[in-house]
Amino acid sequence: MNRTRLLAVTFPIFLLTGATCFAQLPPVFGPEYQGIAQKDELTRVFISPLRVMWTSDTTGELIKNTDVLLEMGNSQSTMDRQTRFCSIKSTDKDTASILLDYGKEIHGGLQLVMGGSSRREPSLVRIRFGESVGEANSRTFNSDWLMGFSTDDHAKRDIVVEIPRSGLLEIGNTGFRFVRIDLLQPNTLINLKEARAILRYRDIPYLGSFKSSNPRLDSIWLTGAYTTHLNMQEYLWDGIKRDRLVWLGDFHPELATITKVFGYNEVVPRSLDLACRQYPLPNWMNNMTSYSFWYLIIHYDWYMQNGDLEFLNKHRAYIVGLIDQIAAKIADDGTETLGNFRFLDWPSTPNKPGVEAGFRALLVWALKDAQKLCGFLDEKEAMATCAAAIERLNRKVMDHNNLKQAAALMAVAGILDPDKACEEVVAVDGAARFSTFYGLYMLDALGMAGMYDQALEIILTYWGGMLDMGATTFWEDFNIEWLENTARLDEFTPEGMNDIHGSFGAYCYPSYRHSLCHGWSSGVTAWLTEHVLGIKVMAPGCRQIKIEPHLGNLKWVEGSFPTPLGVVRVRHTRLENGEVKTEVEAPAGVEVI
Repeated sequence: MNRTRLLAVTFPIFLLTGATCFAQLPPVFGPEYQGIAQKDELTRVFISPLRVMWTSDTTGELIKNTDVLLEMGNSQSTMDRQTRFCSIKSTDKDTASILLDYGKEIHGGLQLVMGGSSRREPSLVRIRFGESVGEANSRTFNSDWLMGFSTDDHAKRDIVVEIPRSGLLEIGNTGFRFVRIDLLQPNTLINLKEARAILRYRDIPYLGSFKSSNPRLDSIWLTGAYTTHLNMQEYLWDGIKRDRLVWLGDFHPELATITKVFGYNEVVPRSLDLACRQYPLPNWMNNMTSYSFWYLIIHYDWYMQNGDLEFLNKHRAYIVGLIDQIAAKIADDGTETLGNFRFLDWPSTPNKPGVEAGFRALLVWALKDAQKLCGFLDEKEAMATCAAAIERLNRKVMDHNNLKQAAALMAVAGILDPDKACEEVVAVDGAARFSTFYGLYMLDALGMAGMYDQALEIILTYWGGMLDMGATTFWEDFNIEWLENTARLDEFTPEGMNDIHGSFGAYCYPSYRHSLCHGWSSGVTAWLTEHVLGIKVMAPGCRQIKIEPHLGNLKWVEGSFPTPLGVVRVRHTRLENGEVKTEVEAPAGVEVI
């Protein structure tokens, strides 16, 4: 335990030695700027709205030429009187409002390019960003906590600001698809030349791909990939409009997607380094024991993908110290004292016995992966510590209590037969009681049980259900029961119907606080690559991969998978006799079995 106490002091300092992307400043900036100027490694793209969804003007006289906003812009204001502008005019009684749809979920802000106004002074406007039509038209609950959590306390989405008479203004940094602009100044006319969304993202190629005879499945794969892509900002975030923190639980499905779509990306090691600096031992990751379990699982998966022993060595002390810290809290009879907060995901929370079983299964899974990591690191004592801790835990195996999350984890951890787990609970009622976060592990359990047809049907129903509601990214939470009598997120909600965004949500995400771009929901993308395309990493650095497709009722599927040695390309075709013909292209150094 002395090693753990020392770690709390030395490890954060050690990680501060990582590389920093310094900016190449103009010569006018002297040496005093060295070390405080950092380059923005992300890209900005300006996107004009695809449609004007609504205006407050029923006469056609107060808001004119809205089609101008749909054209390509150049971020340049003008005083040229030949230029057409979108003119927005308020009266002494009413504000003037316009609602814009940019077609896809975006991370970033809004650029307004002005073309003059009726005032010499700035004009007052209200700008509301929304992931749905309902959110863009909603009021915030920043002070009335009885109404639910604030919808505006993380990435700010409801802003009252003065805009210039001419020139441009950039505002906002959040997740959104829709923007509503209200001119609040009475008896005022403003001319808008452009109202373009600013998409801020990592400009990286999609090296992985997935196409099949079912276009709906292809859309699901790509939507999951894009969901995680938007959350790959300076660090790997949970959601682009929420607290934007590095949460180690959310991290794992995102990591699974990153390795299948992008291969290596520096956001992963950078985020793991940050997590260790923020939560030095003996703290738990994100102050939750279960998220420290995920830290070990993440390291194993990342090492198998990239084979980066230097990075693994960098985390050696934390990994070994964490193993000691966990093992010291597991008694001989299998009981443990790892804290009272047993978190899997939010929907599982009411089922306390099931959560308890799932929590312990997650710990067994983490210790098994940690044992393998210690093998790579030649940490024989820590390997033995893991083995002994697993043996003690397995003296007390709890019942899943009909919780799909728990049964799935128990199957993955090897403490419950996958067939039994799926027949008793995971496959029961199909997509009912699935969750966006733990859906990946439920699918894994179905795959282990050979229930690929059921898994594909659930994917098409559950993740496809979000697409049916207008999703362009996957959500923090979703229940298929929400689909009944519910309007899509990209339309106004008719009277008597539910609002898919505003009418649902619980725990920390009621109503419009609910994140509609949450990285932990993207695991379906990784599952399709690994189980349907059938590509599984068998040796560190992808030096050995296994190709074992499961097409279900698909006629064909093809795609690609990034490795450190190059891209693997695969195509599977079902022949008339029912057999599957497989074609593989693999780079040198990758053994295919």
